[in-house]
Amino acid sequence: MAKGSSKKKSDSNAPRIANRKARHDYHIHESFECGIVLRGTEVKAIRNGRCSIAEAFARVEPTSRELWLYNMDIGTYDHAAADRQHEAKTRRKLLVHRRQIANLLTQTMSKGMTLVPLALYFNDRGLAKVELAIASGKGHGDKRETTKKREADREMRRAMTRKRI
Repeated sequence: MAKGSSKKKSDSNAPRIANRKARHDYHIHESFECGIVLRGTEVKAIRNGRCSIAEAFARVEPTSRELWLYNMDIGTYDHAAADRQHEAKTRRKLLVHRRQIANLLTQTMSKGMTLVPLALYFNDRGLAKVELAIASGKGHGDKRETTKKREADREMRRAMTRKRI
């Protein structure tokens, strides 16, 4: 086989862990992809689907100018020795360019803006990626408006299908 032509098999059975509550609780303004620094047991636990990003959030540390992910829960990997095991809820470093970090810092300094992870997945090359969003929180009334709009759209689609028949 020629050098560089070896094809890596796409990991289609690796799960895509989604934060389903994020789109319900937040207005998503902009989303982007970033890398994440993980240890071996963390990667294997994520591939087994033992991960939750429902309570997770990201923050730019102004002093060090680094982006960190907090409260992501990665379960233990059963086949690892006890001394090689990782901590379940520790902060994990996210990998983005310096320009993006500066941009994120200015955007999150404005009132009500936060960084929320939408999904955690493995790309074609087998690298763990986090889909991060700049978001602002929804109030209770905003959630009701979203529900009303969704129900109105559903009723409109039902009426259109009945009309065709």
